[in-house]
Amino acid sequence: MSTFMSLFAHLVEHLADLLQPLFHASAAAAAIVLFTALVRLLVHPLSRAAARGQRAQAALRPRIAELRKEHGEDREKFQKALMALHAEEKVSPLSGCLPSLLQMPAFFLLYHLFSSSTIGGGANTLLDHKLFAAPLGGRWADALGHGGPFGLAGLVYLALFAVVTAVACFNYVRTKRTTAVAAPVTGDGRSESEQATAAALASVGRIMPFMSFLTLITVAVVPLAAALYVVTSTTWSAVERAVLYRDMPGAASATAALV
Repeated sequence: MSTFMSLFAHLVEHLADLLQPLFHASAAAAAIVLFTALVRLLVHPLSRAAARGQRAQAALRPRIAELRKEHGEDREKFQKALMALHAEEKVSPLSGCLPSLLQMPAFFLLYHLFSSSTIGGGANTLLDHKLFAAPLGGRWADALGHGGPFGLAGLVYLALFAVVTAVACFNYVRTKRTTAVAAPVTGDGRSESEQATAAALASVGRIMPFMSFLTLITVAVVPLAAALYVVTSTTWSAVERAVLYRDMPGAASATAALV
């Protein structure tokens, strides 16, 4: 693990050296943003595949409704028929989760790298880098203890919070609209268990528009380097979903809260 972390640290340092003529003292922060963009570019084909899967899933809704009507109270037969339908159409209900899951290692690498005072038996020199006045290994609590929320370091976090809030508001409006379109209808002749499931999904739909705001908590508690990854990735996700799901009302709500 230490060898792998050393290699990752050298990668970040190399990117920072390349960007130093443009970003000077904030080159390491710019390197993290660039690294995040590269990760998102790598998983973008999976995001496109997930969007195609959502389109296919939306197209199957009438056939799924027929299966539900055909099998009635027999949940086991319905689930088997549903799985057979997905296999026949080559549709995976979990395809939308893959892009987010594959990004998690990159986030945890940055979190560990900028939370460790030593790397490979030596001092972690990356902790000396800053974004303006805020150390990349520091947290919001550190900024509050050195100058308060309106100190030089505190202002960096306020800028990040502003970006996250803007993205969260964008996601809120969009997710509110898509969940309203896709909201399940209760009391339509289905069984009590199916109506209960539909009611539970409706409750989730009411909560989902607020999920993006939880990113504010993440940005506040993780090292600044990891926070930069989260802010960049969250912004990328919002724009990417808006483009990929622009012609699919109700299809993007299931993934709207994922980074």
